[in-house]
Amino acid sequence: MGLITGLLTLPLAPVRGVTWVAERLYEQAWRELNDPAVIRRRLTEIQVAREAGTISEEDAARQEEELVRRLLPGAPPPEGREV
Repeated sequence: MGLITGLLTLPLAPVRGVTWVAERLYEQAWRELNDPAVIRRRLTEIQVAREAGTISEEDAARQEEELVRRLLPGAPPPEGREV
């Protein structure tokens, strides 16, 4: 980047910084959302809640289906969400 280009784009530096941080946050959130250990722990929590009666069978089945879908390799993202 030349001196002139650097000076002309200097006002955009905060925007580029915020964009960079937002991209890193998105990447980290995506990794955590699809981490198999986190998904398995959540499946266990759902099973415990089902056994305790704090969650309905329908809700448990729906949540388990979503979690299993995220575990499968190459699974499409949840409906309405872009990757």
